[in-house]
Amino acid sequence: MKRQDFYYHLPQALIAQTPLADRSASRLMLLDRKTGEIGHDVFKNIISHLNTGDCLVLNDTRVIPARLYGRRADTGGVTEFLLLHKHSLNTWEVLAGPGRRAKPGTEFVFGDGSLTAKVTDVVNDGNRIVEFYYDGIFERILDKFGEMPLPHYITQKLADGERYQTVYSRHEGSAAAPTAGLHFTKDLLGQIADAGIKLAFLTLHVGLGTFRPVKADDITAHKMHSEFYALSAGAAKDINDTKKAGGRIVAVGTTAGRVLETVADANGHVCEQSGWTDIFIYPGYRFKCTDALITNFHLPESTLIMLVSAFAGRENTLHAYETAVREKYRFFSFGDAMLIS
Repeated sequence: MKRQDFYYHLPQALIAQTPLADRSASRLMLLDRKTGEIGHDVFKNIISHLNTGDCLVLNDTRVIPARLYGRRADTGGVTEFLLLHKHSLNTWEVLAGPGRRAKPGTEFVFGDGSLTAKVTDVVNDGNRIVEFYYDGIFERILDKFGEMPLPHYITQKLADGERYQTVYSRHEGSAAAPTAGLHFTKDLLGQIADAGIKLAFLTLHVGLGTFRPVKADDITAHKMHSEFYALSAGAAKDINDTKKAGGRIVAVGTTAGRVLETVADANGHVCEQSGWTDIFIYPGYRFKCTDALITNFHLPESTLIMLVSAFAGRENTLHAYETAVREKYRFFSFGDAMLIS
């Protein structure tokens, strides 16, 4: 299967630059993955498309201010660092750009100099291992010097950083938001729970590997980066009880779906566990646990649209995207949503 099989034309004007004032006011496309039939609604009405006895599975990761700008201690040249994941207390794997300024042994200074760093190694795909030096608590240092790592296609500054967090975010560690969850409000989640629909939370700390472009023409040659996940015993019980009772498991976002498919056995049964996943889902994959998927509209030729195509079928997915373009839906992180069932 070729990368070009997942291309679609997207006018630049449809890329959402800012979030809506009301999270739940975004549009909601409804896609029947068996028939390909498409419907339209608004997200605040999603409860009418869920059933009593269903279980929503949500990723409660929280985005950290992972973008830092450091000056080379010797030349003063500026390099951008994006924290990907922590190796130890003071050591992180980072994406550095331009990479030529971040060779092993190079030292950097951030802000007023109360945070410094040294590049110690170069690893997969040119990522750097960086050791940071500071006094105090690193999370507070990040709050002082770090920026919210908005995707490159968002060119407007975000007035409120919480709008790039889900209302249920809890465990810090992501370099990007699980954007399908941005449409939920606390009131809407309360209504869903009151309707007899379970809410199960898992954690996947989203790294940039999910969003990196697929460069290989043959998509099976693409290698995903590992991301940390955790599923609690309570969430696993809710998922298994829902399955046993005949309810649907509704993954909120591709990140939740990837964890479910990582931990599920052949019968869709899950258990408490944590670890690292590099699962790459593309057409031909047989889903074991996920019955429905809430997701945003993703970049052409991305691993995300490939996962959606595996779930809904490639032709159904591309037709839905063409419809979204024609109907002027808003795309990507701050854009509209789709429920595939």
